[in-house]
Amino acid sequence: MISAYYRLTKPGIIRGNLLSVIAGFLLASQGDIDVAVLLAVLAGTSFVIACGCVINNYLDREIDAKMDRTKKRALVTGEISVHNAFIYAVMLGLLGFVILTAWVNVLTALVGLVGLFSYVVIYGVGKRKTVHGTLIGTIAGSTPPVAGYTAVTNQLDAGALLLFLILVTWQMAHFYSIALFRLKDYKAAGLPVLPAVKGVEATKQQILLYIFGFIITACLLTGYGYTTIPYAIIMIITGLFWLYYWHKNVKSKDYEKWAKKLFFVSLNVLLVWAVAVSADSFFIGG
Repeated sequence: MISAYYRLTKPGIIRGNLLSVIAGFLLASQGDIDVAVLLAVLAGTSFVIACGCVINNYLDREIDAKMDRTKKRALVTGEISVHNAFIYAVMLGLLGFVILTAWVNVLTALVGLVGLFSYVVIYGVGKRKTVHGTLIGTIAGSTPPVAGYTAVTNQLDAGALLLFLILVTWQMAHFYSIALFRLKDYKAAGLPVLPAVKGVEATKQQILLYIFGFIITACLLTGYGYTTIPYAIIMIITGLFWLYYWHKNVKSKDYEKWAKKLFFVSLNVLLVWAVAVSADSFFIGG
């Protein structure tokens, strides 16, 4: 039972988002790291994201029942009751916001609130109603690095905006790849994802557009003086690597296999970006 509650928080999503929290925090710290604040923002953000994921499971249980990938989730099978899941979500959210408010700052707690609201409410409605649901969903997914950044600066500035835009462009390419190789599931659930509405080829072109967008926004951190030239070079090389895999077999009829490969490449791209930003921050600070 404990493992079911753990899975309900979607720990893989939490871990991925914490990478970007650390990147945003270290970018703002520039080598002068307050470990206590770092641990607090990581813990608080983890609980807030966990809260959002549990609520998402609660709201999507009927959709999840229609998809092979999600039909065995605890709220679908009844392993966890909807009543207990709701209480669990509230407890996680309260704990997260208490930590962010008391041991980080109010602005970071507000960033977390924006992320939670946009994920649960705006995205929760949008993904059912519009083809732009993926774009709407990037709001929530782009707040973690901003939270890491504001934990240090306690202000929203160009650096926070660039971090937000970098994650928006990365997510769009990443999630459109998912939409392609899980298209059958999304159609079964009746969700209007881009490939279901506009087709596979249109989705491939959108992925290409957002890969270019990621390269540009990632390099703007250097243009605005937040990172060094070596960081920009790393990101250009990483972006070209991503473009190479987009082009490789793009005309193959097996678009699911192509998209799944691109999905895994995008995960590595995010990891490289987070490590590059984190490592570069020490050079800036020095």
